[in-house]
Amino acid sequence: MRLHDRALQCRVAAASLALSASLILAPGTRAQSLPALPKATPAALPSPTAAPEPVPEAPDSPRASARAFIDLAARKGDFRGAARYLQVPPGEGERGPELARRLRAVLERHLDIDLDALSSLAEGSGQDGLPPGVDTVGNVPDGRVGRDTVFVVRTRDSAGAYWAFSRQTVSRIDGWYDALPDRWVRDWMPDKLQRSGPADLLWWQWLALPVLLFLALAVGRVLGAFTTAFLHRLFRKTPTAWDERLLKRTSPALTFLWAVVVAAALLSRLALLPEAHRSARSLLGGLATLAVFWALWRSVDVWAQFLMERPWAKDNPSARSLLSVTRNLTKVFVATSGVVATLAAFGYPVATVLAGLGIGGIALAFGAQKTIENLFGSVSLAADQPFRVGDFVKIEDFTGNVERIGMRSTQIRTLDRTLVSLPNGKLADMRIEDFASRDRIRFAATVSLVYGTTPAQVRRVVAGIEAMLRENPRVWPDTVVARLAALSPSSLDVEVMCWFETGDFGEFRDLRQEALLGIMRVVEEAGTTFAFPTRTVHVVGPTGT
Repeated sequence: MRLHDRALQCRVAAASLALSASLILAPGTRAQSLPALPKATPAALPSPTAAPEPVPEAPDSPRASARAFIDLAARKGDFRGAARYLQVPPGEGERGPELARRLRAVLERHLDIDLDALSSLAEGSGQDGLPPGVDTVGNVPDGRVGRDTVFVVRTRDSAGAYWAFSRQTVSRIDGWYDALPDRWVRDWMPDKLQRSGPADLLWWQWLALPVLLFLALAVGRVLGAFTTAFLHRLFRKTPTAWDERLLKRTSPALTFLWAVVVAAALLSRLALLPEAHRSARSLLGGLATLAVFWALWRSVDVWAQFLMERPWAKDNPSARSLLSVTRNLTKVFVATSGVVATLAAFGYPVATVLAGLGIGGIALAFGAQKTIENLFGSVSLAADQPFRVGDFVKIEDFTGNVERIGMRSTQIRTLDRTLVSLPNGKLADMRIEDFASRDRIRFAATVSLVYGTTPAQVRRVVAGIEAMLRENPRVWPDTVVARLAALSPSSLDVEVMCWFETGDFGEFRDLRQEALLGIMRVVEEAGTTFAFPTRTVHVVGPTGT
């Protein structure tokens, strides 16, 4: 009794504390009416909500009965035992196992029963608007354009109460079964092979998959060979050779693509379940995408070889080097795009992969800014071709021969035999003078005659020099100049200029020597001589004499 009083006192104290706490924490005017208490913050102490306890599954609930039917019909193949869960019309009891087998085929094809969605109560779901003792497990196509509802009803036999598929549902099983696309297989296939196996495939489908793959590869090989032979015969009539090379390189990918097409055509004969059929279609779509990018990847070599055989690249080592690097970069781009596209076709989310590639590309662009600048500079040099390897060039303040044109820099051997390396990014912006591209080389000289040379002698010298130059077959005839140009302090200056039609500076030296020797002969034949710098000083005495 004393213990009872003490327990009662504890309960009263706990109730008082709870009431005080509720007054302190309660929002609104009640907390504000107490001047000694601060304003309450309702969100400070949220009250936790207890999760509802799961309802135990009753052994005579719709969920338990559906589970038993699936276990007997789909997993164990015990159709006689599964027939208990069908309300077979009177007089058709012997068809119970056959109807159970057909219903299993219909459910496998059109309805994946979600056991967790079915009621676990013995009386079923009372919130679906159906009469008591009636529940639904889903909908299946009616074989035309509509859908039929699959009902289960509560029933009882000598073993006790349970739920079974309604008589209305059982009466429609034959119609549903006749509309199945794989009915022709299920009618003669042994029942053991019609049981479910891994990955939502029936065992007979697993056995048929290797046969389908073998047929697809065999037929694809035949179709690929036929297509290759037809295109080869067609391409032989064209004047170019790159199309035959392209066909030879891409024929394996073409054969593989034909095999994928044949496999897609034969896939319907397997009558896969909807989910497995979608997975198989995604797989074949990914393989077809892979075949296309495989063909693109192999065709890059053909196009690179075709461009390297062009006249502008055949004799240009820098262009060939650039094409080689471009080919490798293109193959990397095609391979990366192929992997991403194939993963997308397989159904994998590639948004994160693309975002990662974008961030990586930005980081690479910032980190390799100079390298990319030099790469584009080499592209610009290969496109414009301001010089070639071996050319004698003048760049800004130095001259020399071009020894190597790389992807990053260009090396020039100067006249002092030093090697200068210039980044291609900067070289593309410099002023470049290429002497090797000259079609003519100018010859210019000043012939100084002594004072005392008569005008007649000057005329003979001018006429003789012009005639001597015009007689030379390597002199460009449009411009030949030999004229008296100036009366210098110590000489009479004759301007001589012409163009030798050669781009080789060594040959120009020989032509220039012959021209100078000819000028000496003309001056000597005219009876005068060359002047040299002199200065005459006149001394005047006091008397002016």
